Amino acid sequence: MSGAILTLNAGSSSLKFALFDHDDGLAETVRGEIENLGATPHFHAFDTAGKLLAEKFWPPGEKPGFSETLSFLLDFSESHLDNGGLKAVGHRVVHGGAEHIAPARVTPELLAALEKLTPLDPLHMPLNLAPIRTIAAARPDLPQVACFDTAFHHTLPPVARNFALPRAITEAGVRRYGFHGLSYEYISHRLQNQLPALARGRVIVAHLGSGASMCALQNGVSIATTTGFSALDGLVMATRCGRLDPGILLYLGAQGHSFSDIEDMLYRHSGLAGVSGISGDLRVLLASADPHARLAIDLFTYQIAYEAGGLASALGGLDGLVFTAGIGEHAAAIRAEIAGRLSWLGLRLDPAANAANAPCISTADSLIAVHVIPTDEEAMIARHTRNIYQSVEEKPA
Repeated sequence: MSGAILTLNAGSSSLKFALFDHDDGLAETVRGEIENLGATPHFHAFDTAGKLLAEKFWPPGEKPGFSETLSFLLDFSESHLDNGGLKAVGHRVVHGGAEHIAPARVTPELLAALEKLTPLDPLHMPLNLAPIRTIAAARPDLPQVACFDTAFHHTLPPVARNFALPRAITEAGVRRYGFHGLSYEYISHRLQNQLPALARGRVIVAHLGSGASMCALQNGVSIATTTGFSALDGLVMATRCGRLDPGILLYLGAQGHSFSDIEDMLYRHSGLAGVSGISGDLRVLLASADPHARLAIDLFTYQIAYEAGGLASALGGLDGLVFTAGIGEHAAAIRAEIAGRLSWLGLRLDPAANAANAPCISTADSLIAVHVIPTDEEAMIARHTRNIYQSVEEKPA
């Protein structure tokens, strides 16, 4: 490999990464993760065939700092390259605020601006910015690119973007931003390349994972989405509540619950896990006979169908539905339940195709085309990173 782009996607306890060949059409070569950050980290990396390339367990009781584990990852990455080395690092940054609507080369000024956005997303932003700061300090000459999850939704019209709050609050940045934008952007590109007629139409994309949302695409552009000011809004998620009457928060506060307790409950103890009292993992819930597990599943599929009706209204009709992300790509039973709730639209699933996770799972007479398309946020980050890196390199001195 003659040089590579490394993509990083930092979460609360893990750091996902991938390597892409810079000079071979951005072909992915390695993908992996460091799990259990902050405790006993576990590093593993695989090639594109799923073969384990490397694995490391830190000894029990040894808790390496974030900079140490990230340094190990960088060393591993460069050990799998020839003299080309790492060309650049691309990062998923969940929130770009109102101003950062396109990927950008990381500079001290940009990093300072992003740190000021932390109050908009206190759960994700510190995690996203930590590897950027660490790399900037350890390898200041290595170019870094920030790719914003909110950027894809900057096309939302005012009626889909604004809340009915005093104008001064809206102008201070309290508005609908939308999330999972890198995933939706990837799906939009896939539709344009593989199903161009559908891409020109009215499509709802359901990004269903531990974090879940939906997006209405019109001619490939986001015009409405279920997530709003924060990643708490919209659908029921693994541990997040989804859409909630704000009066509940006022009530809880009046009952003596602290701000930090409410925040912890909404982000980490609600959703599928909170309703079921069992797990936020749908695979566990689907295998359970507990009626609370069934209620959690029903809330999940009901809310998706409910929101789909609103998105179809925003689109003025519906031509296609795309399922993506972990649940959307693999949970045939969940797709079937959602499709059943949307049968009033003339949507019909082919049971055999759905069970096989086929690319097209709707019947020939379905009024809505239904597809399963794997998402790849890392590929989107790599593409943006290469474009930004090359544009900087090609500028005349």
